Order: sequence, then structure tokens, then C-alpha cells
Amino acid sequence: MQTFSRMSVERAETLLAGFAKVRVAVVGDFFLDKYLDVEPGLAEVSIETGKTAHQVVSVRHSPGAAGTVVANLASLGAGEIHAVGFAGDDGEGYELRKDLDGLGCATEHLHFDPARRTPTYLKPRDRAEPGLAGEHERYDTKNREPTSADLERRILGSLDALLERLDAVIVADQVEEEDCGVITRAVRRALAERADRFPRVIFWADSRRRIREFRRVIIKPNQFEAVGRADPATGETVDLSELAAAVERLAQRTAAPVAVTRGGEGMLVSSPEPTLVPGVRVPGPIDPTGAGDSATAGAVLALGAGATLAEAALVGNLVASITIEQLATTGTARPDELPDRLRLWQTQERDMSRPNA
Repeated sequence: MQTFSRMSVERAETLLAGFAKVRVAVVGDFFLDKYLDVEPGLAEVSIETGKTAHQVVSVRHSPGAAGTVVANLASLGAGEIHAVGFAGDDGEGYELRKDLDGLGCATEHLHFDPARRTPTYLKPRDRAEPGLAGEHERYDTKNREPTSADLERRILGSLDALLERLDAVIVADQVEEEDCGVITRAVRRALAERADRFPRVIFWADSRRRIREFRRVIIKPNQFEAVGRADPATGETVDLSELAAAVERLAQRTAAPVAVTRGGEGMLVSSPEPTLVPGVRVPGPIDPTGAGDSATAGAVLALGAGATLAEAALVGNLVASITIEQLATTGTARPDELPDRLRLWQTQERDMSRPNA
């Protein structure tokens, strides 16, 4: 196993300049993140029930799950972004499409389906309490019935219509219920077949539950998923030697490269040999919500701009280190922020390499 510890600012700027030429489709589960800002001082008691009636003073919403990847691609300056998936014929679907349009993301392949709901994370929070402390319990709206074969065909038809013009496909498998989202078993098989037929296109997959079931595409498991360890304890990590062996096995199993995330410690990538790509050490407080999606966006754009897998992992680490500093929101990073973050990483790596560091 080797460690990737060098990238010049000039090389990073060359890659960043290439982001504007990269054409990406995000295929997966598009959620709406909907925030209800509650003013505690205005709370009333319901006459009918005697329970507290929390008073909402403003409503905010933004694309979540696959939409978070889109938001980061847009902020990083991707050349083209296409959403491929579905939304319900409901108000949340309208808001989701409007938000994606506002990011410059093409939505003609985000199919309306009256039989489905638009997946939504409803997030009440106290306006007077900044940061994570102000968040209430979340309310989730998801589809719990299998996705129809007709909708699967429409989604794959959209992907096929786009593939000739794409540089990359990002697969965002957020729904935990088997075959109830966009990335069903049939769609996973089709993605492997398309990856074989279009070798010049970068296929990159992230999955909440089923990352080990993908084939022929780059996968991004976390360290516990990589070794098949369920329910890790808080603060637990995977030994690097065990993780490196697992990365090699996964790469053989999937017939594609592997990029394993290790939280703040960075990534371990498979190609050309297991390579540790250190993360950026960021002092707290931090909010890791969406960090993996932002790392995916940065890494895939870097690959599309000509980066090696290790270089792309570093760009993903840099992007994530910026987004986690944005509290109580799903953060994004801009290209102009990355050179300074790279300089910080360079300084940290030099300090770590000194004797007695």
C-alpha cells in the first residue's frame, strides 16, 4: 500500500479548469429537503388537543440525496448536468424540479409518475437556535411499493438517450427499501451493461444499502461497507491492512476501481494499487451531512478532467472538507476555494512527515 501525498496547486488548477467541459448525468433517487423554520416564542397551545402548535415563520427547500450531488456539481462548475429519475405528481415534485432548474440542471428526464410520491425529508428547526442544536426530529416521505417495470424502462430510455453525449454517470442509490427507488435490481444490471458498452464514460456509484451489488462501475463504499461490517461502534475504524485487502477483493469482484471513504481520514483507492489519500484535518464544529455526495461530485469532475483515481480522491477530500464546515445545511464548495484548501492539505502532510510529528 502506498500513500498519495503530493499534488501541486498548478496541477489542481489544471483539473479545475477542466470541470466546465464535463457532462454528467445523475441517475438515482431525487429527494426534496424541506426546512420548516419554527419560532419558539410564537408557540401556541391547540384548543382542540392541548398540544403545542409550533409556528412556522419561513419554509426553505433544496434538492436532496441525488439532488445534493447535483447541487455540488453545479457549484463546482460542471459543464452539463442531467437529472435522471422520477418525482411524484405533487407539490414537492414541483418544488424539486424548480430547485433543480435553478441549479442549471436539465430535468426533462426527471419523470413525473402519479403513482409515486416525491421522496421528501421534512426538517423542522428552531430559528433562534443556530447549528445542529436547533434541529427537531425529521419526518420522511418515501415510496414503499416496488417501482414499476414501465418506470424502469423510462429511466433506462432516458439514460440511453444521453449516453452518447456524456462524460460521466453518477449513480445515487438513496432508497433503503429494496426495488422501491430508481436503482432497482433491473436498473443495476442495466448500468453494468451500459458501462461495458461505453468504456469512455465514467460510471461512479454510491449506495445507502447495496454498494456491494454493483458491477463494472466505480463504487464508493465507506470503510465498514468495504469489509462487510454492519453496525460499527461509535469511533470505530477499520485497520488499514484489512481495508487494503478488502479493496483489492472488491475491485476484482466488481471488475472496476474502488474508492473507499474513511471519514476525516480521507480515502483508500484501488488503482493502480491500494493507495491511501489522506483527508484534510478540519477543526470543529462540523456537519457531515452530504459530505459523501460532495466528495463524489468533486472526484467525478476531476476524473472527467483527466485525473488519476488518487488525484480525484484528493479533490473529493478537499471538497468535502469545505462542505462539512457549513452547519445545519447541505453544503457546497466552489472551485476558487479549492487551491487554498489544497495548500492547507500540503502543509498538514509536510507536518506529518517530519520526525516526531
